[in-house]
Amino acid sequence: MINYESIKPLLFKLQPESAHHLAECVLRLPNICQIPFNSFLESHFIHEDILTQELFGRTFFNPIGLGAGFDKNATMIKGMQILGFGFTEIGTITPKPQAGNPKPRMFRHVEEQSIQNAMGFNNDGLLQIQKRLRQIYPFTTPVGVNIGKNKVTPEKEAIDDYTTLIKALHTLGDYLVINISSPNTPGLRDLQNEEFITRLFAQAKAITNKPILLKIAPDMTPEDAVALTTMAVEKGADGIIATNTTIDYSLVKNPKNIGGLSGAVLKEKSFKIFDAVAAELYGKTTLISVGGIDSAEEAYKRIKAGASLVQIYSGIIFHGPDMIMNINKNLIELLKADGYTNITQAIGADRK
Repeated sequence: MINYESIKPLLFKLQPESAHHLAECVLRLPNICQIPFNSFLESHFIHEDILTQELFGRTFFNPIGLGAGFDKNATMIKGMQILGFGFTEIGTITPKPQAGNPKPRMFRHVEEQSIQNAMGFNNDGLLQIQKRLRQIYPFTTPVGVNIGKNKVTPEKEAIDDYTTLIKALHTLGDYLVINISSPNTPGLRDLQNEEFITRLFAQAKAITNKPILLKIAPDMTPEDAVALTTMAVEKGADGIIATNTTIDYSLVKNPKNIGGLSGAVLKEKSFKIFDAVAAELYGKTTLISVGGIDSAEEAYKRIKAGASLVQIYSGIIFHGPDMIMNINKNLIELLKADGYTNITQAIGADRK
């Protein structure tokens, strides 16, 4: 395998979105043709019993998942397993295809090991992605489906976009995620309110028994986050994902005035919100932590705080594809050092 550190300078000479497209070209190959990746898969996909757990009616062989936004169009699901991910979350998907915001819309903050993106839910749309999922689902590892409204859909009609997507996709994924927390669709975060969530989950639960999770933003007070997520669980949410990107541009030296920040600078803010939510909801619902996770130690911190699963996105860009395998291997050592025989014993350990 090519050493990532040796090619990273070349990749970083490309525009971030161009580098992403290059990565997609490679990672979509296992989806479209038979390539002998078996030896690579065996070395990178960690599935020891100590990391295995049952959630959402599926077996998660390890707790490290791909966060939404990387595989927007369900083209890299097989590739993500080869990299070592225990599950993949695709999307965000909208009913109609949309090009997203004007370019450039993705920026690296190399010194801070962070990404700023203002993509705007660019995706191929429901019909095309539905077709791809039908060709691959059910898959060996669980697949989550992240859904959002089209930019042109008025706020008062947003619920129709979400219910359309749920009806079309609930049989093609292992869980669904309601995304009303991206900063890149005007007015989207305004949907983080009791009236909308109450109506949405009432209609969603009438459509499907599949788990439906809510993903929240980090740019609220811990108290507001707890109130919002507690209410969402009472209304039918099967889990909470915390958090999406932040619009706190003070976290980097040279920010753009658009989009949301992910990566290392999000670590503290994301954990603060997750920790507050977990203090209230651990043991009552499934919790997934995302934001600034770049090591086994950070993943373990989130797990002990109450996360059943964690997700990674920006860290791969700065640390390379071996990062997933390394996190899983080191996580096994951390679990064993604390005397655990299965990851479920460590989940929420700091709350017990």
